Formats: sequence, structure tokens, C-alpha cells
Amino acid sequence: MRIAVHGRPFKAETLPFIREFFKELQSYGPELFIEQTFRDQCVENQLKTGEHKVFSNLHGLPEVDTIISLGGDGTLLEAITYAKDSGIPIFGINTGRMGYLATTKKEDFGESLRTVMSGESPLDERNMVQLLSEDRELFGDFNFALNEVAILKRDTSSMIVAHAYVNGDYLTSYWGDGVLVSTPTGSTGYSLSCGGPLVLPRSQNLIITPICPHNLNLRPLVVPDDSDIELEIEGRSNNILISLDSRSITVENNIKLRIKKADFQVKLHAPQGLVHFKTLREKLSWGRDIRN
Repeated sequence: MRIAVHGRPFKAETLPFIREFFKELQSYGPELFIEQTFRDQCVENQLKTGEHKVFSNLHGLPEVDTIISLGGDGTLLEAITYAKDSGIPIFGINTGRMGYLATTKKEDFGESLRTVMSGESPLDERNMVQLLSEDRELFGDFNFALNEVAILKRDTSSMIVAHAYVNGDYLTSYWGDGVLVSTPTGSTGYSLSCGGPLVLPRSQNLIITPICPHNLNLRPLVVPDDSDIELEIEGRSNNILISLDSRSITVENNIKLRIKKADFQVKLHAPQGLVHFKTLREKLSWGRDIRN
């Protein structure tokens, strides 16, 4: 089995887990590929990773059976940029904090890893969004996101205006700090903090959420995921910030953007089954009396 491992810089308290992870992984005898920056940190900390090859965005990810992400949700989102539209599934082990996407806890990784390596792990397929622009090429080959596309004011306190169209029909103009277009997966992220609804991952929807709207009557809107969303951005600022998950760029103001569902999905290993309700209960403390 060919396995790629991606991780972020880790703290000293995570060292025992990383050491135990590679020891357990080596017992399955995979052909191993490790992301270069993460490999360098492992070498620096004298971690025994076993025989392996190195990959990076410069050299590209080889054809593998699974990508293992060691970290939090942000690390898993980075792993998606290596998988792109290849269909390679991603197994996230959470060494971070929240873990909406990387749901396997590091304390429980052994059995989950066995399920993944044996091919018994079910796959959870998640829709993506894609960003297009007629004015210029944005983000190159990485113009997709699992969570959301965010358009934000950049270098002034003045509001920006996003004139929104859905399937060519004028929707409204969002005056405020910006606007989000989220997937159901992203409904538990930035959109939620802006008052957006929770939407189940396999729902066929997109969510348009204003960020700090000046008009208090504006509310988040759920639309079918086959919708073609166009945003015309203007404002007094010279620049605006566009973010795809954890990746962002600054562009000049007065730009036209088109957002739609991507033509591929990301596959996530779910070795403990599809337990979305359980994740919501644990992460959002539903059903708990937390008054004391």
C-alpha cells in the first residue's frame, strides 16, 4: 500500500504521538511518502520514520492509496491541495483542537489506522466550491475550497459592496465587511460564526452568508448547489482579500467573481463510521448542561 503523510510543525508535547504513529504505520509495511517540510521537522526531532520518499508542491504528490493528515482541520485542508481532483482519500488524525474534519483522536488512532490500512474504512464524499473570474486567473490550479470562499475588506474600515446574482438573476447587494459562499461542510466554520445555518454534509446546497452586514434585514441564504453565483465587488478600498479555506490572496477592488460547485469531490476516510451528529454534539456541547 502506498501512503502519503502530511503534517504541520508540531509542539514538543506531540512528539510521543508522532513517534508512536510512525511505529504503528511501519508495522503495515507501506511504501511511504512524507511531505518535505514535515519530514524535515521529524529529522530535526530525531524521529524514526522508516524508509520513505519525499513530496512537496514543487515535486507533486505521487499516486498513492491514501493521504494521512496529522494535525487539525487546517492541516487536512492543506492535504486537499495535494489531492486536488485525484480522488485520493484523506485520513485525518486530530492532534489539534476542534477536529470537525479530522475526527479521529490521537488517543484512538490505532484501531482507525488498522481500518484504513485494511481497506475497511468507509469514505465520506464532500462537495467542493470553485472560484472563477473572467478578469484574471485567481489561485491557479488551486481555485477550489472544501469550506468556503470568503471575500473580505482589506485595508480600510470602509464597507465593501458585493452585488450578488444567482443564475443570472439579481439577488441583492451586500454592504458590510464581506460575504461568504460556503459548502455544507463549511457551514460549521466561518459561516456559523457569522450567523449562518448548520447544513448536513450530504445536503445539495450552498450557503451565502453576509459578514457584518450594514442592513440588518439581510440574512444567510441557502441555495441549490447547482446554482451559479456571481459577485461584483466594489468599495472605497484599493484592495480586497479573497480566501479559499486557509489560502488567501489580495486583489485590486472592482472585480467580478463566479462561484459554483466544483466538478469533483474530496473523499474523507471515516473509520468510525459517518458520525456527523456525534461530532456536532461533542464539538458544540449539545445536550450538556454547561451552566456550572
